[in-house]
Amino acid sequence: MSTSPSPVIAGVIFAMVATLGWALNFIAPYVTGAYSIYDLMSVRFLMAGGLGVAGVILCRAQLRALSLGQCLLAAVLGAWGCLGYGVCIAAGVIVGGPVLTPAFVGMVPVLLALLGNSSHKTLRWRQLVRPLCCITVGLLLTNISSVHQPSPSPQSWLAGLFFSLVAVALWVGFSVINQKQMAHLPANVTGLWTALMLTGAGVATLLILPWTYATGLLRLPTLGAGWSQAWALYAWSLVIAVMSTVVGAWAWNAATRRLPMVLSGQLIALESLFATLLGLWFHQRWPTPMETAGLAAVLVGVMMSVRIILADATFPGRATGR
Repeated sequence: MSTSPSPVIAGVIFAMVATLGWALNFIAPYVTGAYSIYDLMSVRFLMAGGLGVAGVILCRAQLRALSLGQCLLAAVLGAWGCLGYGVCIAAGVIVGGPVLTPAFVGMVPVLLALLGNSSHKTLRWRQLVRPLCCITVGLLLTNISSVHQPSPSPQSWLAGLFFSLVAVALWVGFSVINQKQMAHLPANVTGLWTALMLTGAGVATLLILPWTYATGLLRLPTLGAGWSQAWALYAWSLVIAVMSTVVGAWAWNAATRRLPMVLSGQLIALESLFATLLGLWFHQRWPTPMETAGLAAVLVGVMMSVRIILADATFPGRATGR
């Protein structure tokens, strides 16, 4: 039997690209300027939806490979995993403070690894202990350094807890369902599947836009939506839409074709690593010793996971390429 590791290595590279793109979500508070996070998210997902429609048109020849139900599912997954998750993250940070939501979202890689190995026994459980412990400790260390921040009120804390738990549930559910769907889809429809997801996120944004306007969450109507006033908002929205939503979704779909969930779930921890590095860059400071130890632990845990998968002869991804 061939033991070529190329499918795993390619999957890891795609996952790294995806998590780097997703990490751009966390720079949103630094680039909104006088506008609100909801302005940036609305513009971003409308742009992503437009790019998704263009992608569906370009990939229309592959539409015959998908049923109507599969097309609708892809659109729902886009609204669920892109827009819904993004809204919950933003709301959790705003009402619950900068520590609570990142700490809960840090549970996602561990939960997905455990769920993935439970549903498809890829590795022996004892093989997961060391990498998951490294990742968990690393995520705790990178978040615990922010405990000096002012605590929100009990009501805000509970609201932040709610949004954080919903965000975790949305992302875990999205990852599980999307991974199962990608396992049964033809390889040539990955681009179309991604485009349908983006279209779904854009349509969902259009549907909730009247509500966000009526509740006063948008500042574009009052501060001005012209290019001269809002060009920076539009530019950053486009960058984040392309890198985080478009490239991130496509690269993750490509990664899930090549990796078992027990590994792809752990690789999501790289999002926290990249997000922390980007945040430090915007703050123009070096990481503290505790943050450095946390980032190093996350990286070591991920590298241990990849090494275990590459060394495991029972993993089918090593036998054949795609």
